[in-house]
Amino acid sequence: MRPKKPEKAKHDDLFLVRLDLLINPRHELVQLANQIDWDWIDEQLVPCFSDQGRPAEPSRFMIGMFMLKHTYDLSDEQTWDRWVNDPYFQYFTGEEFFQHVLPHERSGMSHWRKRIGDKLDILLQESLRIAHDSGALKKEDLARITVDSTVQPKNITFPTDAKLLETAIQQLGKLAKKHGVSLRQSYSRLAKRAAMMAGRYAHAKQFKRQNRMLKFLRTRLGRIIRDIGRKIDGDEKLQDIFAQPLSKGSQIRSQKQRQRGWKLYSWHAPETECIGKGKAAKPYEFGCKVSLTTTNKRCRGGQFILHAKAFHGNPYDGHTLRNVIEETQALTGREVERIYVDKGYRGHDAPIQGRVFRSGQKRGVHGQIKRELRRRSAIEATIGHCKTDGHMDRNFLKGRLGDQVNAVMSAVGYNFRLILKWLRKLLCLIIVALLNEISPMSRLKMAS
Repeated sequence: MRPKKPEKAKHDDLFLVRLDLLINPRHELVQLANQIDWDWIDEQLVPCFSDQGRPAEPSRFMIGMFMLKHTYDLSDEQTWDRWVNDPYFQYFTGEEFFQHVLPHERSGMSHWRKRIGDKLDILLQESLRIAHDSGALKKEDLARITVDSTVQPKNITFPTDAKLLETAIQQLGKLAKKHGVSLRQSYSRLAKRAAMMAGRYAHAKQFKRQNRMLKFLRTRLGRIIRDIGRKIDGDEKLQDIFAQPLSKGSQIRSQKQRQRGWKLYSWHAPETECIGKGKAAKPYEFGCKVSLTTTNKRCRGGQFILHAKAFHGNPYDGHTLRNVIEETQALTGREVERIYVDKGYRGHDAPIQGRVFRSGQKRGVHGQIKRELRRRSAIEATIGHCKTDGHMDRNFLKGRLGDQVNAVMSAVGYNFRLILKWLRKLLCLIIVALLNEISPMSRLKMAS
């Protein structure tokens, strides 16, 4: 059912303290909470809920928790724990009185991510509106943009054949034991030792012995797959339960290290892809590709992110540019005049021909365009901040929806960090102006 709106208290509580009496009204989080249009966000999320059932948690509380988590680079548990201790967090999420205990379920953030994951672009749009209203971003800054792609790594270990084969043996054995399927032999102990020895042989460059251990693991995995297939033959319920795990096991058993085509790199995250960006320190990264769009010019409040999207299937950068430009124009409400990209976008499919400029391009690059093209590399620092100060460096969320949610919310958190910094700067300027006004008057009184 649609999220319920908490009613304001008609009178004070004898045993609780009002937050507006406890906090500093000029604090940046208070100013930001007052500028966010919570009613508009609530209206946009109405289609995500049904008309029946019990009311969901207040949208301001849950959306506020998402914003705080990604703004301050916290985990779900850290956000909940800090909320109980921080009155500014409580005010930001719509509380009137200081709460000594958590009034909501801790699993709410996971449920809300699954429900509204494809609607979180509205938070990015709202962050740009607040930046514009506060003076940190101008409308003309949205006309010239920079687009680049990066890798959002998944929370998985480095995949090796030995690790994957051992994991498949262990997981199939656990699942068979859980559903009462008796195996001739689980090979749990033997698989663990064989995987360990394969790693040791690889480290010692004894590759024949390593291949012997890999062959041993593949043979045992094939035995388990065939044994389970025989035991569940004719039982439709068990066949449905084991269909996906057996498919994963067969894929892991058949794939080779340097084969072409799709490969499975993680048992619990099958959507993980191997992406090579040509980095010397990280030749291959395991996750998904993310496209980021920023303003080309450094605005008064900083370089804001205008669009963020996760792409699966490891598409060519140039083939994603059309989609990125169209969605950026829909979010900002401003037509894009010039786009600056790197050499990886050669042969792009952008709908704006003649307005896309690549790094290293000579034809048509002069004057203002040349100066703006030199600023293209500034997006690399923005990507770095999203990874070091946000959650883009390692994605802990599940599935492809989790990849998209983490990419968008990392961009939202980055924008809100810039806005909070801008509000602190404005507050300092106001205080300095007031002091400058007060000091001459005090000198006149002393002189008189």
